[in-house]
Amino acid sequence: MSTKKIILVDQDGVLANYQAHHLALWRAEHPEKFWIPLEEVSDHHMDNLYPDDLKEALRTIPHRKDFFRNLPIVPGGKAALEEMLTSGHDVYICTSPLVIHQFCVPEKFAWVEEHLGTKWANRIILTRDKTLVHGDILVDDKPNIVGIRTPTWKHILYDQPYNRHIEGQQRLTWKNYKDILPL
Repeated sequence: MSTKKIILVDQDGVLANYQAHHLALWRAEHPEKFWIPLEEVSDHHMDNLYPDDLKEALRTIPHRKDFFRNLPIVPGGKAALEEMLTSGHDVYICTSPLVIHQFCVPEKFAWVEEHLGTKWANRIILTRDKTLVHGDILVDDKPNIVGIRTPTWKHILYDQPYNRHIEGQQRLTWKNYKDILPL
């Protein structure tokens, strides 16, 4: 076995399908309005791609009660977490809450408990600045993670349409993670 690693895994966009849920709610509530198919979203903050008159309505969706609790799970994520843990690695869910977090924080915990199990709820690290968290690897869909420190972890990009323009980083999905991560 390789050396034991601390592996940090982002929640939204990696384990929970944030973008698909956000878009589904937008389309259900505003079927007549402009929308961008997921495969064409080219910015981590998809509302940046929408016309100014729609941005505020888009930005309010994640602040609603039950938004985070109802995110669909990304297929393969749970099995990958379990395998990394049973391979002897320290694995944590490292996630950032929204600034307006009335529903976000408790719903992130509830989501993890419901979809991954109670043991994973005990492995959540909630932080607005992931550079403060010590680890060997961070699997995250966000292309540029900045904070007040130089990270100890290596950023491995979870592949999403909105980060495919980033070059020079390893890309991971739950189908190829065994080839990318040192298990």
